[in-house]
Amino acid sequence: MEGAIKTLVTTFLNSSRGKENLDSGAFNKLVKKQLGGLMENASCSSAVKEMQMGLDANQDGKISFGEYLSLIGSLANSYSEIKTGTSQDAS
Repeated sequence: MEGAIKTLVTTFLNSSRGKENLDSGAFNKLVKKQLGGLMENASCSSAVKEMQMGLDANQDGKISFGEYLSLIGSLANSYSEIKTGTSQDAS
């Protein structure tokens, strides 16, 4: 688990070039390079832009680390549901 956390932080910092936020280009590259295996629309620039707009809670045009973690949490939850054959909507 410790390694996974370090990887999440390092990936964000490498993608943001040490800055506090990912700009649109950096976010697009991160999604395409790092998340393509988990996201079917990762190679579609318009889908990634739409996702960015949905994650950008403060509407500043950038993705903060907290906003990035929201994406990671959502992806982890979806992956868990696939692996266990469950869905939160199936309550």
